[in-house]
Amino acid sequence: MRILFGAFVITLGTSLAVPIVARQGPIQVDITWMSMANLHYQIGDVGIITDGYISRIPEAAFYGGSSGLASTRDAFRPDVPAVRRVLDAIGGPPRVTLLLTGHSHWDHSFDTATWAALTGAPVIGSRTTCLQVQSEGIPADRCTIVDGTEVISLTPDVTMYVVRWNHSGDPDRNPEQHNAVELDAVPVPDPATGGLRVGVAEDFPNGGGTRGFLFVVDDASGSSYSWFQQSSASAVDLDVPIVVDDVDYGAPTDNLRAAMNAAGLDRVDLWIATGGLSVARLVVPLLRPRAYLPIHWDGLWEPFDAGLSRPFTGGALEAFLREAAIELVAPGQFMDRWRLSSAGIVPRSNRDVQRTLGFSVP
Repeated sequence: MRILFGAFVITLGTSLAVPIVARQGPIQVDITWMSMANLHYQIGDVGIITDGYISRIPEAAFYGGSSGLASTRDAFRPDVPAVRRVLDAIGGPPRVTLLLTGHSHWDHSFDTATWAALTGAPVIGSRTTCLQVQSEGIPADRCTIVDGTEVISLTPDVTMYVVRWNHSGDPDRNPEQHNAVELDAVPVPDPATGGLRVGVAEDFPNGGGTRGFLFVVDDASGSSYSWFQQSSASAVDLDVPIVVDDVDYGAPTDNLRAAMNAAGLDRVDLWIATGGLSVARLVVPLLRPRAYLPIHWDGLWEPFDAGLSRPFTGGALEAFLREAAIELVAPGQFMDRWRLSSAGIVPRSNRDVQRTLGFSVP
């Protein structure tokens, strides 16, 4: 049951509130892959940044744990000028009305508070993400915690279903990176620098696994289109319930089935994902996507300003997609853009933005 209260939609039973934006005629989404798991969705007047990690923490800063990412030697602060430069390039604060984090490792949520400060946009994410942004001065009421199963009306025509998901890795091989862990208190900034410790066993655990987001858009013609985005995944336990603090949040595959059923979908138009062939084999039968956009394959360490250093190589995954008649939509440069509608997905030029940011484009 939903009720309207002022400018918000409140979904009873989930304590969830997000801004309503008036419908502006036919709706289509422009999808920009900014780098890694960072995306910008523009759906009419709704502008969504997911993850938005533009700063880069050097590899040499990390140590410890089987992943080598457990701890850091120093505290770090976001590169605010770099985030502002990207924000200006995409059109400034009016182009960002909502911030999502798929999970709360540094390479996903480190810049979330900066985006929130620069745009005034609310944040939706894990409990960990909300505690992280509070440590950087964002008020608690600017961040909404989602655990999975929430149904969020972004506009009268755009609905987002939150899907509790797992993180890449293996509980035996890299537990500090893979296992579902939430912060239980606001991180304390370093007294000398004001920075945070970004290790996955420090101020940036994954946030209780990850959150996938299933979007369904009803356009003015009476048709609809949909896409599912997830920022990490492990085939090892995709069918095993995620348990945090003795609370069972369900198995990712079961959660995805439930979201698809709630949305009345038997397939999606686009799957935006990472995880490779092993994950695709498990998820494709559930989603039956028409197209696939790979993310988070371009590394962790190279500077954003340098642009994409290598092309996507699908290998066995690409062969699997081809056999399943799923279109591969592969990025060729940071800030590549596509338009998704009920007619399908097509590339859109974004050269002006890319050149503004110094990226080479054909």
